[in-house]
Amino acid sequence: PLSPQDSLGRGLRTCYRYLNQTSRSFAAVIQALDGELRHAVCIFYLVLRALDTIEDDMTISLDVKVPMLHEFHSYLYQPEWKYMESKEKDRQVLEDFPTISMEFRNLSKVYQDVISDICHKMGVGMAEFLEKKVDSQHEWDKYCHYVAGLVGIGLSRLFSASELEDPIVGQDTELANSMGLFLQKTNIIRDYLEDQLEGREFWPREVWSRYAKKLSDLAKPENIDMAVQCLNELITNALHHVPDVLTYLSRLKNQTVFNFCAIPQVMAIATLAACYNNKQVFRGVVKIRKGQAVTLMMDATNIQAVKAIMYQYVEEIYQKIPSTDPSSNKTQQVIASIRAMSLPGGPMASRHHYSPIYLSCAMLLAALSWQYLSTISKATEEYVQAGEN
Repeated sequence: PLSPQDSLGRGLRTCYRYLNQTSRSFAAVIQALDGELRHAVCIFYLVLRALDTIEDDMTISLDVKVPMLHEFHSYLYQPEWKYMESKEKDRQVLEDFPTISMEFRNLSKVYQDVISDICHKMGVGMAEFLEKKVDSQHEWDKYCHYVAGLVGIGLSRLFSASELEDPIVGQDTELANSMGLFLQKTNIIRDYLEDQLEGREFWPREVWSRYAKKLSDLAKPENIDMAVQCLNELITNALHHVPDVLTYLSRLKNQTVFNFCAIPQVMAIATLAACYNNKQVFRGVVKIRKGQAVTLMMDATNIQAVKAIMYQYVEEIYQKIPSTDPSSNKTQQVIASIRAMSLPGGPMASRHHYSPIYLSCAMLLAALSWQYLSTISKATEEYVQAGEN
């Protein structure tokens, strides 16, 4: 729970109010973090939200926006800097940036250095992609690194700086980057139609050009079979980050940090399972059910539980792989590597280490667990709906 409001200064109270206004998904898990790390992550989030608001604002001309993105990290040390011209819904974080920057400067220097460094790198990366589209899969990884991988790296450095986690968590930037890429790719895959309607394109041309002449063509009913094949290839690409995610989570010691990191990851794998081979991605919004989300939040509290959840959802994907899908072999291969890490025995476990009888028991247990989770999920969803009614 957040510290009692009367123990926070006016500036921090304002920052937490902005946090709750601008993020439904992250506000709760940020406020559950321990001690001073909570404030550092709150300010980190708001600084990046302000930066992101500038990037998203299509009313700002490029000759104004590019220098702003490059220089944004320096505004953290300018007490009076604010921007009053934005038309975006989250513009209050720019209009009252002096309150956010003041609280930034109140943080310990070790936190300030991380936030400023990530803000600088992200601003430069955002500016780079303002005037070019994502062509190759390498560029897709690069774009996702700038907007999400750097967030994972920055958070990991904050975790280590707080001493709630070991130094290796902040030092291993490759694993931290994968944490961000898995979430960002999931969002990009799921949000195909929404981005199309708003004139944004984030699917890599190298992939979609094999299935259509224009990315927008995938939404046409006559192209649905090719569209789904393209979708499956991108989901297979995203699944390659799951082994890194499991390794990263296995290193965490603090319960609140673990929950903070694990909950978005299990939501992402559940979302990918819902999207895989699903024509609805090109017709509307694909979301996991509320009851399913509640179950995931309650269950994802330790590494063995997260491995079981990952196993459950990659099995769900495996059962849906069409034999005619061009990516089917690659999808099966990446699922095999995730299975190997998710089975009891840890990251080095291989299916060949288990006897047939053990595997039969494991599959039976998985089936019973899935049935139990499905029942609980349905009951929870009905409970949530009843509460809303």
